[in-house]
Amino acid sequence: MSATDPSTTRPRADGRSLDQLRPITIERGWSDQAEGSALISFGRTKVLCTASFTNGVPRWMTGKGKGWVTAEYSMLPRSTNDRMDRESVKGRIGGRTHEISRLIGRSLRAVVDMKSLGENTIVIDCDVLQADGGTRTAAITGAYVALADALEWGRRKKFIGQNAKPLIDSVAAVSVGIVGGTPMLDLAYTEDVRAETDMNVVVTGRGLFVEVQGTAEGAPFDRVELNALLDLALGGAADLTTLQLAALQVESLAR
Repeated sequence: MSATDPSTTRPRADGRSLDQLRPITIERGWSDQAEGSALISFGRTKVLCTASFTNGVPRWMTGKGKGWVTAEYSMLPRSTNDRMDRESVKGRIGGRTHEISRLIGRSLRAVVDMKSLGENTIVIDCDVLQADGGTRTAAITGAYVALADALEWGRRKKFIGQNAKPLIDSVAAVSVGIVGGTPMLDLAYTEDVRAETDMNVVVTGRGLFVEVQGTAEGAPFDRVELNALLDLALGGAADLTTLQLAALQVESLAR
């Protein structure tokens, strides 16, 4: 099978076609305490995303008339097959955790007008409850729903102006890869560990790229294969956007 033909419908181990997402669920408002929250599932991968709204900004931003959005990511000890130590117990945060936290923050800030947010801060916490591949992409997709609700909370509390529009677009993320010479969408762990190419793609609701993280784990990939992977990612991200808007019960976030 050619690596340049992602439209094929040959099923995978879990019965999906090559361009099909795993079953996606978004449980909006999962946490009673947080200003915004969502429990998102990408198949067996489950991530709890909570958004905490604070009136005020870090000291280095005070007086600039802009807000701040940041994120933290972590994996629970039994989110994987074997228990891992909590990084807080180890006394240091690992490089992968830092990388993913920064990625989530960048992805969310790409769709927020910081001036419209005003001098307010939103911290997103993404905690992986169960991992089966795609934890960072699930985190970004769920974090957007939590962020949207936290912004509405801030508007209701009059920390954000009633006419302000801090959300300028939506954002979602999905993994793609080449497994056995074939491009696939939304890799589960058993596919991810066999991938010759692994890529995470962050896309806005308008179909613009925020970030593309791609690595040839085995054989290098060419431009045709790259295009096939990006086409798969765009299609998957569009489906995720539809699910996000349905969870938020809005038709469109276009301004």
